[in-house]
Amino acid sequence: MAKSDSGDTPKGASDKKAKTKTKSKAKKDSQLILRLDKEERDAFVELCKELDTSAAREIRGFIRKFLKKNGS
Repeated sequence: MAKSDSGDTPKGASDKKAKTKTKSKAKKDSQLILRLDKEERDAFVELCKELDTSAAREIRGFIRKFLKKNGS
């Protein structure tokens, strides 16, 4: 394994951390609470798992598309 000039950390280790920080988006700081039928919620969450995604990701995507389509 190649060492950096300082010899303390492997070369590229700090680059990975820097990339991770720049890759992440702004922290989400708000919630939307909604009521829905338990069977629908459970089916939606299960389907999301089967599709290798999360319910939150799909709902955020829906909101973004809805806003874009409807002019906000």
